[in-house]
Amino acid sequence: MPLSDSSGPRAPAERVDAHQHFWDLDVRDQPWTEGLPLLRRSFDFADLRPHLVANRIDRTVVVQTICVPEETAELLALAGKEPSIGGVVGWVDLTTPGVGDRIAFLRELPGGDRLAGTRHQVQEEPDPRWLCRPDVRSGLEAVAAAGLVYDLVVRDHQLPAVIETASALEELRFVLDHGGKPPIASGEISPWREQVTSLARLGNVAVKLSGLVTEAEHQGWTVEQLRPYGDVLLDAFGPSRTMWGSDWPVCLLAASYDEVLESAEQLTASLSAPERAAVFGGNAVAWYGLEKRYEPEERK
Repeated sequence: MPLSDSSGPRAPAERVDAHQHFWDLDVRDQPWTEGLPLLRRSFDFADLRPHLVANRIDRTVVVQTICVPEETAELLALAGKEPSIGGVVGWVDLTTPGVGDRIAFLRELPGGDRLAGTRHQVQEEPDPRWLCRPDVRSGLEAVAAAGLVYDLVVRDHQLPAVIETASALEELRFVLDHGGKPPIASGEISPWREQVTSLARLGNVAVKLSGLVTEAEHQGWTVEQLRPYGDVLLDAFGPSRTMWGSDWPVCLLAASYDEVLESAEQLTASLSAPERAAVFGGNAVAWYGLEKRYEPEERK
């Protein structure tokens, strides 16, 4: 529902889940789910829809899970059929020539107008400076030229390379997934805190308030255990560059969709109403350019 003009009442702020996943094990294996029985099954939009309706979530950003080109085309096709999927963060091989051509090809596919960004499983790369490789940097420049966002899924020891890369590519918008995966389970906060604070000084980087529950102990975590880390992210990036994401269904390892959302609402309770509206929707719309794609369906 588009916002009304000043002559009438304004529509409720749009709510966006900026990070969720789908996969179909009948189409493609997800090897990372081995040993995780809760996740060792297929998850599709029918599984997610009740959570979106119950929590008044208007749109989502669906994010890649494995680094194969076919998955991105499949997610785009799904987004083209599901109005609630506002954007797709897919995968392209940054290390090969023709990244720009690949992005252009994806945009011509069914649902291609929903392509909002790209991501690579940097967290799995053994080289902590993978992002600093010349071929990777060249690929990232092509992502920037295409006007897409680059999502960063990294572990805390890779944050120095993130800072260096984001500093070198000022024209590229970055989004740090899952707060840079702080070591919540151990209770440690340094050097993650200092590195995230340094990264946040770069205006081309935003952060997702997502994935924190799975970085804590999966059983028995509390909001108070998450709070020191959430406070660091909110203090560093501010409410104008922080966006909420459920990380569903990965979050099910530690919490339900409702519990993840409730924990984020508690972590942001001290913010003003406009600031919360930004964290829970407005920032994702602006950062991923979702407003350029289509207007969401009117809420039922």
